[in-house]
Amino acid sequence: MVNSERTTCLVVGGGPAGMVLGLLMARAGVEVTVLEKHADFLRDFRGDTVHASTLNLLDELGLGDRFAAVPQRLLERITGQFDTGTVQISDMRRLPGAHKHIALVPQWDFLDLLAEVAAEEPTFTLRREAEVVGLLRDGSRVTGVRFVDRTDGTEHDLRAELTVACDGRGSAVRAAAALEPRSFGVPMDIWWFRLPRRETDPIGGVGRFSTGHFCVMIDRGDYWQCGYLIRKGGDTALRAAGIEELQRRFAGLLPWMADRTGALESWDDVKLLDVRLERLRRWDLDGLLLIGDAAHAMSPVGGVGINLAVADAVATARLLAPALRSGGVVPRSVLRTVQRRRWWPTALVQGAQRLAHRAILGPAIATATPAPTGPVGMADDGGLAPAPLASLPFPLRMLQRFPVLQGIPARLVAIGPLPEHAPEWARREPEPVARP
Repeated sequence: MVNSERTTCLVVGGGPAGMVLGLLMARAGVEVTVLEKHADFLRDFRGDTVHASTLNLLDELGLGDRFAAVPQRLLERITGQFDTGTVQISDMRRLPGAHKHIALVPQWDFLDLLAEVAAEEPTFTLRREAEVVGLLRDGSRVTGVRFVDRTDGTEHDLRAELTVACDGRGSAVRAAAALEPRSFGVPMDIWWFRLPRRETDPIGGVGRFSTGHFCVMIDRGDYWQCGYLIRKGGDTALRAAGIEELQRRFAGLLPWMADRTGALESWDDVKLLDVRLERLRRWDLDGLLLIGDAAHAMSPVGGVGINLAVADAVATARLLAPALRSGGVVPRSVLRTVQRRRWWPTALVQGAQRLAHRAILGPAIATATPAPTGPVGMADDGGLAPAPLASLPFPLRMLQRFPVLQGIPARLVAIGPLPEHAPEWARREPEPVARP
């Protein structure tokens, strides 16, 4: 027997886009239900960056103090390490506004906060362990979803005036709607893992560039979240060489980290991110809208995927909540206003990512060379030495000669094109919260 239920706005996926959209719709007085496939938000190596534009949004929603009470690390600058030494690439202390940083917060803490705040709204419902298995239709119109309650195996039909897919790049809703995104080739996949961090280590984000090798490290306080790029599809063959191969590569690439690679005891400590770069040509069907990674899967370059997904959610709520609040059906002409607003910043960022793939990352990992050995980038006192200006490409030389220019990459990453702001009806005065 299938249980039948109804809501006004159905949001599939409890990630950043889904939870922000659910909160905003509820603050508009719209009856909204968010379906989350899992029992909780605990997933390792999800994007843990909350960018300056999202921090500004939280302030507008009256949640700045509550978010600040969550344990976090602030990323203020990004450093690049080359074979010849180090350079500072980005300085977020030059950003406009109150938040001159990116906050590094476990995504489950961010999502738990949004769920807690949204639950204070009488029209909000979060259904956990609800796995979507199909769409409901009335002719060509999508009228909701069928989902399985994973706690007891029961099937439910949940009908809605509008269904919004926020269920990521492997979107079950998109598959059920038979929508095929345009795929842009990518040259790499990424291994994610953790290594211990010491107080004497560099602060913030670090990128390490060398011929045939590239990695990024995010400062998480007591550990580094590390991403090591490998050629697309190369995971199986590389794993066959044993965990010692990754330990050797990483120690050669970053000698000052060599004594910590033993923390990688087996391949169980290393997660593979299958990198994709995709975009739907049309983000809607009658009764259905797709946003975030469900509409446009982003490369991890710049770490801006969450930023764009949250901005999609804010634009969606502002443009569609008034029609839903009035109780009417949202026509496709209105749904398309979301894509019209959010398409160009999405295409612009993806274009920049494709350029980075072709010009920097692809060539960096195309040649299988031994990792460099020796004190790469180390000064005589054991610190990290600056790279000679003459050894750097022209853009990096300019960033070193004129540090004010470091605000440009900071703004592109931390704010991005077309940041969205909370509609007036969603704003609240801040509630002071004691910080730990």
